[in-house]
Amino acid sequence: MRVSNSGLELIKFFEGLRLNAYRCPGNVWTIGYGSTEIEGRKVRSGDAIRSEDAERLLRNDLKRFEEIVNQRIQVSLNQNQFDALVSHTYNTGGSDTLFELINSKATDFAIRNWIETRYTTSKGILLPGLLKRRKEEAALYFND
Repeated sequence: MRVSNSGLELIKFFEGLRLNAYRCPGNVWTIGYGSTEIEGRKVRSGDAIRSEDAERLLRNDLKRFEEIVNQRIQVSLNQNQFDALVSHTYNTGGSDTLFELINSKATDFAIRNWIETRYTTSKGILLPGLLKRRKEEAALYFND
């Protein structure tokens, strides 16, 4: 599967567009819609891109995260579920526990609870933006 346009827009909304390099809450140099590399090298202080570059970087980055979800999930997903998992994986790098819950067909409550309550902090501090993102990802995952 591939992320849909609505999934892409969700990721863009939560990542936000920054055309100049910045340090994300995890203290990693980032640019565009959350990209950490430009042309195969790490983003560094002083880097700047155009909005078209940000879109290209995001679409290129997403291929890796789509592949992770496609390889790790062994059950059928609808498009919304796939989009939610790609958004989550793009932001977190992926979670073995989440993938295991889904593959083992855990209850909807267990999956929703896990999505909404994990990966909501940075350096031990609860980030309201991450909390909101997790709730939106969970809502999308359970919306047919």
